[in-house]
Amino acid sequence: MDDGALTIGQLAGRLGVPVRTVRFWSDEGLVDPPARSAGGYRLYDAAAVARLDLVRTLRELGLGLPAIRELLARRRTVAEVAAEHVRALDAEIRLLRLRRTLLRFVATAGTTTEEMRIVHDLAALSARERQQMIDEFVARAFAGLPDDAPGAGIAAGMRSLPAELPEEPTTEQVGAWLELAHLVADPSFADRVREMAVAGAGATPEEPDTLGADAGRMVTLGRRALADGVTAGTPAAEALVAEWLGEVGSGRRSELADRLATFTDARVERYWQLLGVLNGWPPFEPSVPAVEWWIAALRAG
Repeated sequence: MDDGALTIGQLAGRLGVPVRTVRFWSDEGLVDPPARSAGGYRLYDAAAVARLDLVRTLRELGLGLPAIRELLARRRTVAEVAAEHVRALDAEIRLLRLRRTLLRFVATAGTTTEEMRIVHDLAALSARERQQMIDEFVARAFAGLPDDAPGAGIAAGMRSLPAELPEEPTTEQVGAWLELAHLVADPSFADRVREMAVAGAGATPEEPDTLGADAGRMVTLGRRALADGVTAGTPAAEALVAEWLGEVGSGRRSELADRLATFTDARVERYWQLLGVLNGWPPFEPSVPAVEWWIAALRAG
């Protein structure tokens, strides 16, 4: 055109988009209404070309039309729009990474359809929603216990989910989410945690816990017994009982065994292990097998 104006076809070719896209942007009011040729064709001047070129660039960056409209109207700055878009992209990338890890987990772990649904739902939860899931479990388990009761002290620890999931979680962490979801959804697990908390709240000053400072030594000896294949009730087992407790009567043995059983549960220990996986804590060797050996050894005497 003599005055430098472009037809819609010429503008579409310059922008590298279909004619229908230019028509849509124009009809949406992203540029002023174009002039018309004598034949009724739309004619876009240099200002319109520059404006629609910016629209094309912003669309390629993924911005929606509402954000572009505010930007063009100068109600928001480029920096503000860009920062918002970065946040949206970060969230989308995080979700895509979670989905990729989920699919990798499903492909290698033989996950059932129901388990896959649970893991997907957990992956899509916000940090607040995941924390609420744990908080509801802890509330059931510790309802009515005074905050300063010894047995209620583990409640805060049991709430310690990470504030945010890792940007690229491992398959181990995906598995931990799944296992943790099963645990906290099981009413019997909440009942067991509550049983332990209530028993702890009722501890006496003379015996606030079962073993005090000897607990670590007990676990060490129990692990040694398991490693050596020592069976409860044998002379070798009785030698370990004497090494740890000295001379002790059957009543005291039974009392200790019952007290240990009250506070020993593989699922509770597993809960802490799962929190460790999700929080990136150093792994620890399970102590429950060693304590269960002691329960059997004490009751066999």
